[in-house]
Amino acid sequence: MRDGYVDMPIRRLRHPGDEPFGDDLPSQVPLFDGALRLSVNAFAIDDGQDIMLIDTGSSNAWHPTMGLLPQALSEARIAIDRVRTVAFTHTHLDHIHGIVHPDGRDGFPQLTRLLVPRAELDMFRSVARLSRFHDRAEPLDPGQRLSANVEAVAAPGHEIGHTCFRVTSDGGTLLVWGDLVHVPSLQFDRPEVAWEFDANQEQARASRLHILALAADNAWCVAGAHLDSPGVGRIFRTETAFRFEPL
Repeated sequence: MRDGYVDMPIRRLRHPGDEPFGDDLPSQVPLFDGALRLSVNAFAIDDGQDIMLIDTGSSNAWHPTMGLLPQALSEARIAIDRVRTVAFTHTHLDHIHGIVHPDGRDGFPQLTRLLVPRAELDMFRSVARLSRFHDRAEPLDPGQRLSANVEAVAAPGHEIGHTCFRVTSDGGTLLVWGDLVHVPSLQFDRPEVAWEFDANQEQARASRLHILALAADNAWCVAGAHLDSPGVGRIFRTETAFRFEPL
């Protein structure tokens, strides 16, 4: 589900040692008026009865180029009343604010489960705009099964509780990985490149390398919050790193 996009300065990309990129940005990275353009995606898992959403976009809490999740759900013919579970990969604002509609209504009026990584519960409960949901949030732990086909997978670094979700079916495995990669035109080829807003850049690098290897070696599909919309594809190893092929 496409929530929109956000343009960010090149300096958000960081070499090891927290050194920002500048004129050394590789030519394969597209720029829009000198900025990096990040797609912002959420993902819907349909078990045939209810919908589970992984992340919810930003609603009207950040840039006006975002907050399109309600339109995306409508285009996909997903009634908001079918959304019963929302699980967050982490608590950054472009992932959590969509539980409140831009007009102030509950984004998902039939919501019965709201899952937040345990390490970030206090962070979630500090967001005033989401105060009506503070007491409804349940802790989410690595290895926890959200359903028979969805399991939480730890991937800390970008944030202290950053979590992926492994979704299995007869057709294979999909890993919804949140903010493991921010700039796909660069970070598959150079996974050592970090992001300014990583809470722990070294840990984020380690998680990225681990998850990329898992996805490539097990032929999993992946879904990323900042992969170019619609944000789903496969990972393959190269001689020195990885490459992404969108579906």
